[in-house]
Amino acid sequence: MQLGIDEILQLAPDGSSTKAAKDLMLPSRWPTLGVADAALWGECQGSGSKPYQVQVDPAGPAFHCTCPSRKFPCKHGLALLLLRAQNAAAFGQGEPPAWVAKWLASRQQRAEK
Repeated sequence: MQLGIDEILQLAPDGSSTKAAKDLMLPSRWPTLGVADAALWGECQGSGSKPYQVQVDPAGPAFHCTCPSRKFPCKHGLALLLLRAQNAAAFGQGEPPAWVAKWLASRQQRAEK
């Protein structure tokens, strides 16, 4: 399911999250972007040495990010969805990396319980 920009922005917990997500929509901030049937993922370079690992299941939508934010969804998850809505060609199609596959498997296990 592909969400439109207006629908994505409605998911933001507040206005500052919307602004921060829009500021992260530079492809140069995302060294890794990918998509498969069940998820979108990306690595977003933040202030630390390791990029944040961001995963989104657009069907939910459901979000997971390794950033320390207490907001849900965080600016990284929103930015990932916004990037996909504006520039789908930037996302490589393929098998999810291990960190995304693990998240998807844990979501599946919880759904089965």
